[in-house]
Amino acid sequence: METLEFEIKINASPEKVWTVLWEDTHYRQWTSAFTKGSFYVGTWDEGSIVKFFDPNNNGMYSRVLKNDPNKEMSFLHLGEIYDGVETPQDWGDATETYLLEKTDDGTLLKAKIKTSEEFKVFFEGKFPQALQNVKNLAENQL
Repeated sequence: METLEFEIKINASPEKVWTVLWEDTHYRQWTSAFTKGSFYVGTWDEGSIVKFFDPNNNGMYSRVLKNDPNKEMSFLHLGEIYDGVETPQDWGDATETYLLEKTDDGTLLKAKIKTSEEFKVFFEGKFPQALQNVKNLAENQL
C-alpha cells in the first residue's frame, strides 16, 4: 500500500466544502472527474456501508470509518460491485480520508488515499481535477 496525498485551498467555509463533498447533487458533480455519472447509495453514518457506482451500476463498496462533520470523513474500501454482485477484495487497509482544516481565508481540503500500485496512476491523474471541482463548486455555486 502506498499513501497518496492531495490538498487544495478553498475560499469557502468548511461547512460549504463539506456540503459539496457529501450532498448528493454536488457529490455527483465533483466526482465526475473520476467517472462521469458517478453516484452513491447509502448513508454517511459511521459504520454504514456506502456503495459507489458508475452509470452502469458497477463500482465498489466501502465502510464509513469516521464521519466528523465539517472536519473528517474516512472510508475503508471493501470490494467491487459488478452486475449487482458484491465481491470482497483483499485490499488490506485501502482507505480514503478527507480532512477539512479551517484557515483564515477558508478551508484547506486534504485527501489521503492508501492504495495499491494498480490504482496509483488513476488516482494521481484524477484527484487533482476532482479537488478542483470541489473548489469551484464551493467558491462559486453555494
